[in-house]
This record gives sequence, structure tokens and C-alpha cells, in this order.
Amino acid sequence: MDQLILDIVTQEKHLLTETVDFVSAPTVLGEVTILPHHLSLFTKLDAGEIKYHKAGKLTSFVISGGFMDVSGGKKVVVLADSAIRSDLVTEAQAQEAIVRAKQTMKEKRSQQEFLQAEAQLRRSLMELRVARRRKERQVPMAQ
Repeated sequence: MDQLILDIVTQEKHLLTETVDFVSAPTVLGEVTILPHHLSLFTKLDAGEIKYHKAGKLTSFVISGGFMDVSGGKKVVVLADSAIRSDLVTEAQAQEAIVRAKQTMKEKRSQQEFLQAEAQLRRSLMELRVARRRKERQVPMAQ
């Protein structure tokens, strides 16, 4: 079976290189799924989840935006503004980060601090949504 090589990179570090079956990503125009032999593509990413499937398992990273390059139908490179594995995100941590970001925004020490806090708030809200979705999927339905 044909596969893709997925690289996920942030400004701080290289997070992942995996051989995967497919990749789904949130672009600014909507979600796109990349399969092996996909046409070359360069697109801007929106905040959301990068999901990939490997050996019957779906894994994801929460990203705050960035770019994705699909080349040669075999390689997908995600250049994320920030990224964290979604299974490492907890509701409590995301809620604490939201409170801290809102407090920093209220203090308005400088325009740069305000913009950084605003970006942190957006990241934390996305992380909270992902943590809640993951939690909902894990709760068994009553019969």
C-alpha cells in the first residue's frame, strides 16, 4: 500500500517524521485530506487539528496555523506556528492558559504583549475544544 511521509515542524523544533496512510488538515478554505499521489499543493493552514492515520490508528496535533506543502504525491510538510499532540492537551491546562491570556490582555502593558496574549488565547481555546471532543469520544454511550 502506498504511503506518505509526514513532517511536522514548528519554529522551536521538529516534532514528527512518520510514514502515514493519509493526512487531514484545516486550511483557510476548509479541511483537506491528502492521500498518496496527491497533486502538489502549498496552502495556508488555519487553527485546528492535523490528523493522520497510520497502522489503523488516528493521531492528531493541535496547531494554531501555518503552512502545508505537499510535494511529489509522497511528502507532506506542515510548518506550524505552534503544535502539540492532542493527547497531551487537558481541559484544565487549556482553561488555565485561557485565564492567564485574558489577564495579560487586560493589563495591556505593551502592544506586543497584548498580541502575544491574544495569540495564546486563540491557541488555548482551540486546545480546549480538542480536549473536550476527545473526552466526549471516550465516554461510553448508555444502552
